Amino acid sequence: MEMKELTSEKEWIHAFPIIKQLRPHLNEKTYIEMISEAIAKENYKIFALYHHGEMATVIGFMPMITLNNGRFIWVCDLVTDSNKRSKGYGKKLLAHIHEWAKENGYETVALSSGLQRVDAHRFYEDKMAYHKVNYVFKRNIND
Repeated sequence: MEMKELTSEKEWIHAFPIIKQLRPHLNEKTYIEMISEAIAKENYKIFALYHHGEMATVIGFMPMITLNNGRFIWVCDLVTDSNKRSKGYGKKLLAHIHEWAKENGYETVALSSGLQRVDAHRFYEDKMAYHKVNYVFKRNIND
């Protein structure tokens, strides 16, 4: 297995079919625009895990500092290709990000997960030892 940071538009496009499984509202053009802006403005990083040369899992995260969490990594996107789930790829990639966080001086890794993603919640709690610590509230300001 290989972990790789995706740094070029070509690599981001290659990851799009997997990301789209998590973010079906995105089209490729908007996805590339958003990734480019997030990298430039928010230090967003995107990594992939490859198995036998095929991309299996993708993670996007932002190193952050807040008064509540201190120095931490916020996982924005984590998805394993639907044809490759339950093989430990997500666990390996998330563990890699835990190591990246330690090596770069970050104390915590945090994420949110949609209420409907029950299998993902079991993964985070049972396999990765994450704890539910709060709710995320969201409001569309155009409503």
